Amino acid sequence: MGMTRSAPRAVGGVPLIDARNAPASERAAPLVSTRSGRVSGFWRGDCATFTGIPYAAPPVGELAFRAPRPHRAWDGVRDATSQGATPQRGGTGTTLIPEPSVPGSSILNVNVFTPDPSPGADLPVLVYVHGGAYASGSIASPWYHGAAFARDGVVTVALSYRIAFPGFGWVRGTEQNRGVRDWILALEWVQENIRAFGGDPSRVTLAGQSAGGGAVLTLLGIPATHHLFHAAWCMSPTLSLIGRHEALALGDALAETLGVPNTATGLGSVDAGVLSRAQVPLVAGAGGLTGLRQTVADGLHLGPTVDGDLIDRPTLASIRGGSGRSVPLVIGSADDEFTMVLDPYARYLRFVPSALALAVLGLGGARGRAYRSENPEAHGTLERLGRYASDMGFRRHVRRVGDARAPENTWGYRFSWRSPARGWAFHCLDVPFFFDVLGAHGVPAVAGGNPPQALADEIHGSAVRFIESHSAPWAGWPETRVFDEPSRTISDGYAGVRPLG
Repeated sequence: MGMTRSAPRAVGGVPLIDARNAPASERAAPLVSTRSGRVSGFWRGDCATFTGIPYAAPPVGELAFRAPRPHRAWDGVRDATSQGATPQRGGTGTTLIPEPSVPGSSILNVNVFTPDPSPGADLPVLVYVHGGAYASGSIASPWYHGAAFARDGVVTVALSYRIAFPGFGWVRGTEQNRGVRDWILALEWVQENIRAFGGDPSRVTLAGQSAGGGAVLTLLGIPATHHLFHAAWCMSPTLSLIGRHEALALGDALAETLGVPNTATGLGSVDAGVLSRAQVPLVAGAGGLTGLRQTVADGLHLGPTVDGDLIDRPTLASIRGGSGRSVPLVIGSADDEFTMVLDPYARYLRFVPSALALAVLGLGGARGRAYRSENPEAHGTLERLGRYASDMGFRRHVRRVGDARAPENTWGYRFSWRSPARGWAFHCLDVPFFFDVLGAHGVPAVAGGNPPQALADEIHGSAVRFIESHSAPWAGWPETRVFDEPSRTISDGYAGVRPLG
């Protein structure tokens, strides 16, 4: 029999990707047959849209802390016109991107956007992984709508995955890196099903931003996954890989706080909301100056883990050892990823010498002098501190990965356009330019009321060309394309982070 479901049109004022928000069309609803059953979507202009297609069984109860299982087949036609449930619970996330939470238990879904949902179209495919520090984010965001890519002949798939402790916490006696395994199963779903949506499974480009960029690098570091994608576009990547002992200690501490065994059965008995609230102080780490220095130096406290099974060594070591070297890669970051978080302290920081402030955060002596010398364009203590935090959290990873790979199939970029709304080229600002959704909900708050469409045309157009040809339209690494007004190409755009190692 047929399947129907409903979802709210908006959460917290953020519109969801939903048929009821789409312009009416005289065309019949697009119908596609997947390996699990038929799905019915809707037309948004010339983009056939399918939302909330499950690729895995609902991870509830004990399954919440087990590797994902493929979703069982269904009879009839499954409605794919309302956004599926999201792993994120409550609010709209902690990132600058509006990412609504949708209630429900079947949280492992994909949204598919295609200009031609027919098996013979053989169009290139983009698979996108959202960010959120591995602890928040959702594919329900209007910023992740693939209509512009569909307009340009690309099939887009946005995938959800388990976040926070269910996805990345260490649980004794079960599979670790469950969020990573979700990525892999979703990519396997793409290989098995994307041809029915008009995509070519032999031309899949994997992309992601922030933690999603970290997902791209993590999978580049796992050779067994390389048959699932053929090129990669990595935006502002995190590169924190948690050690086994640190992850186990955090898992045991959380279970003790909840009064249950650190097992799939024990943690599976805990209400999801209670679990979510209990993990916050543990994942956040130490507070004050100690916590700030630790976060700058070591990165996130939760994420992909060296488990000795799926991931047997740190991602950077794997990439330096040659893993993923044959996969064409575009990688870059924004210039001022986290500088804006210091804006409330601007009037105080102007009285503090930048050398002293950097030393307090652990960058002193000859290394500090070399860093300041390499970054003369960062003026004042606030901008230098912000640039240092951005470099440690994101930009140095771009340089490390770029240097580890062959220049003929590696391309670097910098997003340098400063928003008139915030004054910086900051974290997440490049995402609506990549998707060419400058008119989407929430964009004016970060990009101002009139963001440059010409810049979106260049960034989005460069992405389309790369997805089609697996070659970027500028010179290879260490040459760097600087996306700005005007854009330009420079010889070594990440020279300033080299003193950081």
